[in-house]
Amino acid sequence: MVSGPGLVLVWLYGVMTVGAASRSVYQIVSDYGRAPLAYSLSAVAAVVYVFITYTLVRGGETARKVALVCCALELVGVLTVGTWTLVDPSAFPDATVWSDYGMGYIFIPVALPVTGMLWLRKPRTAASAAAAA
Repeated sequence: MVSGPGLVLVWLYGVMTVGAASRSVYQIVSDYGRAPLAYSLSAVAAVVYVFITYTLVRGGETARKVALVCCALELVGVLTVGTWTLVDPSAFPDATVWSDYGMGYIFIPVALPVTGMLWLRKPRTAASAAAAA
């Protein structure tokens, strides 16, 4: 069972899942031709958030390791897209979830994977989980 800081992390990833998924679905359905790259990247962000949320909730050592790798890949994505949107804004006629390092989401997209990796960096055993509770 997730508790303490892990619960906050799961909650934040859940909120970002809803935000990224609803944004991308609306944008893809309403006006995909306007900014297909941006809207597709928002959909990718949503999938990443779903997967990380699932692995955090699932728990266990394997899920923790997968979540750690996914958080690292998410950070690479945020930094890549964030830099790309600053260097070549014309490539993005509309914003993505990760544009400008997540500025439209008060920089949560860049802070969340860093926080996640810090929290996930140590293996959680049953004994350490009980002691942390």
